Amino acid sequence: MDKKVGIGLVGSQFISSIHADALGRVADAEILAVMSPTEGNAKNFAEKFNIPNHFTELDQMLSMPEIDMVVIGAPNYLHCEITLKIAKAGKHVVVEKPLCMNLKEADLMIDACKQANVKLMYAEELCFAPKYVRMKALLDEGALGKPVLFKQSEKHDGPHADHFWDVERSGGGVTMDMGCHAIQFFRWLHPEKAIKSVYAQMMTSVHADKTKGEDNAIIILEFEDGVVAMMEESWTKLGGMDDKAEIHGSEGVAYADLLQGSSIQTYSNKGVGYAVEKAGNTIGWSYTMYEESWNYGFPQEFEHFVDCVKNDKQPLVTGEDGKAVLEVIFAAYESAGSGKKVELPFKTEVDKPYKLWKK
Repeated sequence: MDKKVGIGLVGSQFISSIHADALGRVADAEILAVMSPTEGNAKNFAEKFNIPNHFTELDQMLSMPEIDMVVIGAPNYLHCEITLKIAKAGKHVVVEKPLCMNLKEADLMIDACKQANVKLMYAEELCFAPKYVRMKALLDEGALGKPVLFKQSEKHDGPHADHFWDVERSGGGVTMDMGCHAIQFFRWLHPEKAIKSVYAQMMTSVHADKTKGEDNAIIILEFEDGVVAMMEESWTKLGGMDDKAEIHGSEGVAYADLLQGSSIQTYSNKGVGYAVEKAGNTIGWSYTMYEESWNYGFPQEFEHFVDCVKNDKQPLVTGEDGKAVLEVIFAAYESAGSGKKVELPFKTEVDKPYKLWKK
């Protein structure tokens, strides 16, 4: 492809703003349109990011021949329906996590994109976060010896949008929202080995008035070679986003703090205008981020996806990865519901993961 990759965005809220910012840093990308069904949202978004076209109907945006790739920043329950339309229109697809609501939808999405000969790319930015990329390199070069234990935690005080709190639209609570990050992170660290079992503890600790889903989860995964991975997910941690990882090996250990370890420790009597994602109160001490998007890995992620489209390369994270993550998520909810360790592979016809917990 000689020209820049033409991009269409689906969505006009928080995550789409991150997508637009990240794509704006990619030389070979050109955002041509944004679509949102809510009257006025796409227009305002287009003005903010200098996007030439805006629509309230997806079909109108997909009819633009200049668009090569569409990025989905819509609620979870719409991911499958939108992906099928994009594939039918012959455009490449980037789906924000989680891939979709269930394993049946995942198969539909994967098959539709294969039949249309378009790429289905799964937006897991932790695989592109510079600090985590360097951490993986330490493991791969043997500096830490054989892996023994992985840890990853992501915590904040709750999601931005109402649909995350609604299990019928989201599929679950914090595990569905943020646990998907840790699962793919572990699979990326240890790619040649399958996850063989899942054990999960879930609870609704603080936000029972908002959601039927869990707002805290601790999940333990075991790989087929005995390596153990532990993930902690929380919607109840105050003070802004917290994202950390550890690799424990036979010859060493590595700790990475994605945000606080890259921030400016700040004290203010008045409070900081913006410190870090989801920092509701910044009076007193706070961790003030700089180049937040870069530290998360969003520009690097989209540079990779654009390169895959422009030069017909295989994506690092695919629809198949998204489905594998979903399988672990379903197994985690089954474990939390049964109180038992669940073996993989795990098959289920249940349409939403939370139903395996709240039986």
